[in-house]
Formats: sequence, structure tokens, C-alpha cells
Amino acid sequence: MVSSNGAGRAFIGSFTSAGGRGVIAAAVDQDTGALTVLGATDAVPDPSYLVLGRGTGPGGAVLYAVSETERGAAAALDITHDVPRPLGEVRPVDGDSPTHLALAGGRLLTANYGSGSVTVLPVLAGGSLGPVVSVLKHEGSGPDAGRQEGPHAHQVLPDPSGNWVLSVDLGTDSVRICTLDPDTGELRPHGETVLQPGTGPRHLAFHPDGAHAYVLNELEPTVTVCRWDAVAGVIEAVDATPVLPAEATGDTAAASYPSEVVVSHDGRFLWVANRGHDSISVIGLDATGEKASLVTTVGCGGHWPRDLALDPAGRRLYAANERSGNVAWFAVDPETGIPAQEGSLEAPAASCVIFA
Repeated sequence: MVSSNGAGRAFIGSFTSAGGRGVIAAAVDQDTGALTVLGATDAVPDPSYLVLGRGTGPGGAVLYAVSETERGAAAALDITHDVPRPLGEVRPVDGDSPTHLALAGGRLLTANYGSGSVTVLPVLAGGSLGPVVSVLKHEGSGPDAGRQEGPHAHQVLPDPSGNWVLSVDLGTDSVRICTLDPDTGELRPHGETVLQPGTGPRHLAFHPDGAHAYVLNELEPTVTVCRWDAVAGVIEAVDATPVLPAEATGDTAAASYPSEVVVSHDGRFLWVANRGHDSISVIGLDATGEKASLVTTVGCGGHWPRDLALDPAGRRLYAANERSGNVAWFAVDPETGIPAQEGSLEAPAASCVIFA
């Protein structure tokens, strides 16, 4: 997708309750990676995460936003113009404080942190959303009484084969695997893998080989390397790797609250955003995808990086720095994986970045 001036497009979520503009559309300079704001809408309160889809109407481009409010909601946006426009109704998700969303099997799914559940909404003709058809409630808890008193679904996503839906739960230290009924949209539990107690898994990203996944932990600054069996629908933990250097110990490590993990297109590197540490970790992967090691950390270009995104070409990394209110971009060295900052765009209360 290109903007009206021929540049690529990016979309930035920002928390309206903290002074953000909602959903921001930006042009992306293909040579420099620079972002330029085209327009914004605050029609969706606190859009903490975005995902791109396609409708059947004119232009076809649809953006979906999850509203991280106490009584959560999701919305479709027409992005064929410079200013995003609501498409159909903003739909309740029958879950509290949703933090993530994904498209799977012609439906939109949301991970509801507050209520510890995953919701399914149909995507209608033209790309708008229908009312909820399924809610799967997680059960369980973890050893951290302050953060793991119950389930807290933090992410939901389909696996690369498209046959499974995975949900990552910070409150239960686990990843659940489900099937999605193609006719009814009902989510049905298939299995659950419990990870190291007290680590608080937050997000998961797949290796390009489709046979490995990397679970980023929020309560302990580590990433768990896993094997993924797409035939059986089973995820198996192999090892855990620190995402901070050895000198970041004690309170510094505990308060780093890693937020996002991104895998390079060639499967050689992981990048992790660390909020309390205000850094991006560079983690090297061996040829098997099962051995990970911390290479270095670099500054995130702001404060409290809530999200990381790789541009479609895999040449630049973008960090949404929530508390400093900016999106910083970095050129990635293709040999070392180390990012070097090139620029920054003001974006108050930035929550996420995605590319068209």
C-alpha cells in the first residue's frame, strides 16, 4: 500500500487517555525510513494494538484496532485515504482490557488481559466486524501474587500453517493451543504448555522455518526458545536466554518488563524491546534456530519501548516509545543485526507500529 505521495504506509497506535491521537497514518520514505504523519483518528479509544487486513469493498484495505479499555472493544478502519475512517460499528469484545488482536480463519481474535480470555468476532463483507461469536476463558494462576492472581491473556496469533491459534498468558505462565471452527468461529482448546513458573510470558514470535518459536517473558527478562510441531499442535520449551547483559541484575532486571520480540526475515536474529531498561536487545540465533545468545543492547531512542516492528524489507527496526511519546527508527546492520538510530517522529503515548 502506498500513500498519496507514493511512499509506503505505516500505522501507529497511541493511547488517547494519555494524550495520544488514536490511530495515526504515516508515510514511510522508502530511502531513509523516515515517517511523516498523514492523518489520525481518535474514533477508537486507546488503540493499543493494530493488525492489517483486507476487505471486499473499494480499495480493499482495512485496519483493525483493539481498544484497551476496561470494557474492551475492537474496530475496523478504512485506510484507503490519508485519514483512517471507522468502518462499521465499534464492537464490544465481551472481555476486559484487551491488549492484542490477530486475524485467523476470516475472523478477528482479541486477547483480553483483564478477563483472561480470547474473543472471536466475524469479519463481514467489506471488512467490518460482526458481534462476538465465541469467548474462550483461560483458567489458572502463577506464583507472582501481584501479577499472576489469575489468567491474563496477553497475545493471540495463528501459527504459520494457519491450522492453529496460540494464546500467550502472562498470568498462568503458559501458551495455549486451540483450533478455530471454520463454520461457527468457536475456539476449542487443544493443548497447553506450561513454561517456567513466574516468568510471565507476554508475546511469541515464530522463526521463518515455521518449526521454532520464541516466547518473550515480561516478569523475568528472558526469551524461551521453543520447538513448534505444526502437525501435532504442540509447543515445547527448549532453553531460556537472558535478554539483558549480566550487569543488569537485581531491581534493574526485575523492572525491565520486556514488551516485544521480533525475528529477522533470515532467521539469524531476534530483537527485544525492554521498557524499564529503555533498550533494544540483539540476540543471535544459530542455524538450527534453537541456540540463542545475547549479542548486545542499544538505546531505544526514547523511554518505555512498548512495541518493535520490522519494516517489510527487513532493513529497519521501529520502536514505539510510549512514555517519551515518539517512534524511533533504526537501520539494521545485516551482518551483526545491531540497529543504529536514524530518526524519530513525535507520537504521544505511542503503543505500536505496523506496516502496510
